[in-house]
Amino acid sequence: MKNMGSNIGSSGRLSTEEINEEEEIPRLDISKFQAREEEIERKKMEVREKVELQLGRAEEATRRLTHIWEELEVLADPLRKDVAIARKKIDMANKELKPLGQSCQKKEKEYKEALEAFNEKNREKAQLEAALMELLTESEKQRMKKLEELNKIMESIR
Repeated sequence: MKNMGSNIGSSGRLSTEEINEEEEIPRLDISKFQAREEEIERKKMEVREKVELQLGRAEEATRRLTHIWEELEVLADPLRKDVAIARKKIDMANKELKPLGQSCQKKEKEYKEALEAFNEKNREKAQLEAALMELLTESEKQRMKKLEELNKIMESIR
C-alpha cells in the first residue's frame, strides 16, 4: 500500500501484483486472527475442563460431607434417645426409691423401738429370774433348815 500512487496505471486502477499483495495481507491477518481465535478457544476449553474437574471434585467432596453429616445425625439420634431413656429410668427409680427410703426409715425406727422394748423386757426378765433364784435359794435354805429341825426333833424322839 505504500507504493499505491506509483502502481496505479493509466486507467487509474491498481496493478494485479498490487491486488495480490493486498489480498495476501488480509489472508495473513485472517490466518493470524484465526490462529488467535483457535488459541483462545483451546485455552477456553482447558479452563472449562479444569473448572469441570474442580466442580467434579467439589461435588464428590459435597457427597462425602453429606454422607458424613448423615452418619453423624444417625449417631446423634440413638445417643440422644438412649440418654433420654436412661434419664427417664433414673427419674423413675428415684421416684420409687423415695417411698422405699421413707418406709425403710420408718421400719428402722420401729425396729429400734422394738429392739429397745425387747432389751428392756430381757433386762426385766433377767431381774425377775435373779429374784426368783434368790427366792428359790432362800426357800431351799429355809426348807433345809426346817428339815434339819425336824430331823433333830425325830432323833430326839427316838
